[in-house]
Amino acid sequence: MSPQREIPPEDIGLGTLSPAPGARKPRKRIGRGDGSGRGGTSGRGHKGYGARSGSKDRARFEGGQNPIHMRMRKLRGPNKKMSMPFEPFRTHTQPVNLADLEARFEKGAAVDPGALRAAGLATRRDVPVKILARGELSKPLTVHAHGFSKAAREAIEAAGGTCQVIEG
Repeated sequence: MSPQREIPPEDIGLGTLSPAPGARKPRKRIGRGDGSGRGGTSGRGHKGYGARSGSKDRARFEGGQNPIHMRMRKLRGPNKKMSMPFEPFRTHTQPVNLADLEARFEKGAAVDPGALRAAGLATRRDVPVKILARGELSKPLTVHAHGFSKAAREAIEAAGGTCQVIEG
């Protein structure tokens, strides 16, 4: 390999740019006779699908091993937690418990996603909020959320508060 020639700084320009030595390899010339090392079957092996013209690996083809979509269990339906390979139908919510509302909000407060975020609860912006019934609630609150468990709704109303579902 010859050493790279020195170019004076004033002669450097787009016309004098060249790749570093060893950065470019000559292309592989296949099908040029047995003496070339790439003759005969031209690197395609013998017969089989890969030897044919126009052959391609399918997307998700795993070299003949049982592919992942066939290895996964086949429980159908959107409400099974692991029903399909990557859970495309699973709904995601942010849970907030009654005990958290009791600890962070004053009597008669209006609790909505903005107030929950300010209180350090339900901090993810685009994920719906669901109120769950863990803990006790002793003060009336007006709670705006995307969902309520049945027990949480009953506990909030029993404490003199109201539940309002946010649509969307």
